Amino acid sequence: MSFSEVRLYQWGDDVRNIDWNVTARAGEPYIKVFEEERENTVVLLVDVSGSAVFGSHTQFKEEYLTELCAVLAFSAIANNDKVGVMLFSDRIELFIPPKKGKQHILRIIREILTAKPSGRGTDLAGALRFIHNVLKKRSVCFVLSDFLADRYEDALRVLANRHDCIGIHCWDVLERDLPDVGVLRVADAESGEQVWVDTTSSQLRRQYQHTFEVHRAATQAMFRRAGADF
Repeated sequence: MSFSEVRLYQWGDDVRNIDWNVTARAGEPYIKVFEEERENTVVLLVDVSGSAVFGSHTQFKEEYLTELCAVLAFSAIANNDKVGVMLFSDRIELFIPPKKGKQHILRIIREILTAKPSGRGTDLAGALRFIHNVLKKRSVCFVLSDFLADRYEDALRVLANRHDCIGIHCWDVLERDLPDVGVLRVADAESGEQVWVDTTSSQLRRQYQHTFEVHRAATQAMFRRAGADF
């Protein structure tokens, strides 16, 4: 319970709640009014690995992730919630503990916008274990990523068992639909490996789209098995 305001004493009020200082100044009895605290703790787990620096239109995936974080963070402080953030690649790049306030939210957004990660890969399991260890109070954890990672289901299940966990899948249209533009040399943004791809092959393009849909469905099923939303 937290203090809300004072008001005039009414018949039937608990005399133990009388505010004697206000009563003495006003010359008539006032009581303290309390209300139940309903604040949540919201934590944003943001993927800043190499694959986030990709986009086929006006924005990279990392810029969409920043916009999503801003919307979630400002929604949280409008509800008087605390907000924290963790940036991760193949290591923990930054952790800002949950706090309240507009200035705190602006700092979070600034850190996401100006992040220069030292890692290129994705260790989602390590990120989930880290946040599970540092959060003592039950929280709402948003995991914002393209989920191009593996072997993180156990860590997700453990986190979702204690906290409300929501996965937000950020992906670009070129990751689903490969255009017919001839022979391309493509590079893995995280490992640096390069290969030549013949995009004129309709079979290759169908397989490319099928692989994306299978990955998305498998990720969604994994979150459901873990008791998390997606």
